[in-house]
Amino acid sequence: MSVTMSPKDFATATPSWWCPGCGDFGVLSALKQALAELGKQPKDVAFISGIGCSGKISGYIHSYAFHGVHGRALPVATAVKLANRDLTVIAAGGDGDGYAIGAGHFVHAVRRNPDVTYIVMDNQTYGLTKGQSSPTSATGYVASVSPDGNPDTPLNGLALALAAGATFLARGFSAQPKQMVAMIKAAIEHRGFSIVEVMSPCVTYNKINTYAWFKENTEDLTVHDGYAPNDKLAAFDALTREGDIPLGIIYKEERPTFEDRTGLPEAPIARLDLHPPREEFASIQAAYR
Repeated sequence: MSVTMSPKDFATATPSWWCPGCGDFGVLSALKQALAELGKQPKDVAFISGIGCSGKISGYIHSYAFHGVHGRALPVATAVKLANRDLTVIAAGGDGDGYAIGAGHFVHAVRRNPDVTYIVMDNQTYGLTKGQSSPTSATGYVASVSPDGNPDTPLNGLALALAAGATFLARGFSAQPKQMVAMIKAAIEHRGFSIVEVMSPCVTYNKINTYAWFKENTEDLTVHDGYAPNDKLAAFDALTREGDIPLGIIYKEERPTFEDRTGLPEAPIARLDLHPPREEFASIQAAYR
């Protein structure tokens, strides 16, 4: 018998740590709505997060949860999916967690293509540590540690992922909840590594990339007649051309997942016989002598 779920089923009693008006609230709301509409139950979901303001989100979703160390959410999420393919595995992080200290893990998760959804909340600053410039901060961004302006070129995370072999790329804006719910649902339903980058304004430290700024500097790709998200060249063009930031599902393709190629049993580890006969242990030991 199917069970009707509501966003409240995915809420926890943990008080929010975020600043009032933080864009991450929109991400949290869209996530709970998407999971409910997909008919998921808390026991079906494993939520892995890293460090930063965005990392707190695993405490606000009623599911299995793991709040890991800085930049390491994706290896943990991949391991969880390999251990139990029945789980819907979602990882979350920010532009610093995912594109700075976690950049190496990010690229290799992309090329491996585990069946994991990764949500990157991009506020173009290090909000947890008082507003320093992040990998996605614009050149010239003035912060406490760069009073003369950020000297670096911002990283284009989705373009990097596309070059590394991404199979699902989308970008949302936390002030557009309906669109975010739809793309998060599509990402979870996609079989493979799905990236949803969300423009999530930091209302405390980033006074440049505000809600008003994003409203004026983003565009919905669906307004472009003939745009096809299975066209990699068109996706590269959309992600790298000058002008407004593209929103929507930017690219998707089907490719075998990491789990498909490992040769590991499909049964969750918890259901496997972890007490084989002594003779089998002896055989394994002999094979490595």
